[in-house]
Amino acid sequence: MSGVNKVIVIGRMGADPEVKTVTGGNTVARLSVATSENWKDREGQKQERTEWHRVVVWGKLAELCGKYLSKGRQVYLEGRLQTRSWEDQQGQKKYTTEIVANTVQFLGGGKESSQDRGNDQEFGAQDFGPEPAFDNSDEIPF
Repeated sequence: MSGVNKVIVIGRMGADPEVKTVTGGNTVARLSVATSENWKDREGQKQERTEWHRVVVWGKLAELCGKYLSKGRQVYLEGRLQTRSWEDQQGQKKYTTEIVANTVQFLGGGKESSQDRGNDQEFGAQDFGPEPAFDNSDEIPF
């Protein structure tokens, strides 16, 4: 039986995207996105918990993220969870779980000029072709 691996996140950028070109000319962007949950505790005090999400975007979509996203900007993401592993310099096996986004919608204001603001922009991987193959080696530059 196969399952469903789908993630939807609406959050704020914690930093500007890290955009790199890897072997073969593929572009990859790493995003750090925060989501927050607010509630009142038993004493009626406001509480907040922030979750940080590691996000990877490939290809032309990664280039657009580098152009339009910046720290503090709100973003809508759709993708899938992926865990990858590698060995550090001491030979220890390390793991990370990240969202591989295939749809990104830029919400609110951002790096673009004031005359470009006002329209949210949405792009998906389907607009730019398939995600490149990735072998989970140390190829990813961050």
